[in-house]
Amino acid sequence: MDDETVGGAAVGDPAVVDRTVSDTSAAFLRAIELTETEALVSDRAFLAMPQPVPWAKAYGGDTVAQAAVSAVRTVAEDRVIHSMHGYFMRPSDPADPVRYEIEQLRDGRSFSTRGIRAYQYGKPIFVGTVSFHISEEGAQQWMPQPSGLPDPESLPSSAQVLVGVDSAAAKYWSHGRSFDMRHVPSPVYLRVDGELVAHQAVWIKAFDALPDDANVHRAALAYVCDYTILEPVLRAHGYAWADQGLVTASLDHALWFHRAGRMDRWVVYVQEAVSAQGGRGLAQGRFYDADGTLLASVAQEGMIRKSHA
Repeated sequence: MDDETVGGAAVGDPAVVDRTVSDTSAAFLRAIELTETEALVSDRAFLAMPQPVPWAKAYGGDTVAQAAVSAVRTVAEDRVIHSMHGYFMRPSDPADPVRYEIEQLRDGRSFSTRGIRAYQYGKPIFVGTVSFHISEEGAQQWMPQPSGLPDPESLPSSAQVLVGVDSAAAKYWSHGRSFDMRHVPSPVYLRVDGELVAHQAVWIKAFDALPDDANVHRAALAYVCDYTILEPVLRAHGYAWADQGLVTASLDHALWFHRAGRMDRWVVYVQEAVSAQGGRGLAQGRFYDADGTLLASVAQEGMIRKSHA
């Protein structure tokens, strides 16, 4: 939920205009619409628009997905994105396009590498690298999915959890994020229920059917992976997104794509808090499809500050 929440300031704020889309994946699909433009500092450049949120700072998953799609546009079709690493330098304004400058660092026989610089108002907001690989045969192994997870259809949706909560934040969490998300244990939007554990799982599925394009589904995974990755750190300390005095921001982000999957079918995002100290928290996550196949791995460090005044 990078840069979305600054304490409870946005929750219930009547000055916030609800511009979200209800129960559709249109926001995600708009986010990955790129327009090629003249490169100013690198080899190729693309413009993309952050999606509306009820906060002053855009959602970080916009940036991750748009950076990935920009890089994909610069490699041959036989090369598949397998990893990306990046740093969030500045918050993104949802009202202004972001320019993604792509440097074509290397094209080898098996791998390609791209450098990324994202700019807004002439200043860098994100820097990173993306690596691509020509698919090949090899041994298969992965860390198994945790056992005993409840079926997603047995869990309440965000909209059901937040029924009766009339705020722009609640409407966005319920309907505006392009994906149905169902938490195990319960979500930490307004409070943390139960034991303060340093782990959770989130079942995720796009509200709509997505195109039959593997790169769109990889972009969807990149888009959604930032929403909840810091929540195990929050949960361990009893922090909820709506808490007054809570300030969070993504600092750096790493994503590895292992296998293709569909994000318009249920996948489970298993997450653990690794460490918290000095106003920063590190969390790791893994995406599995409904059959338990590992699709991707994530690591992210974020700033987490809580004022108790």
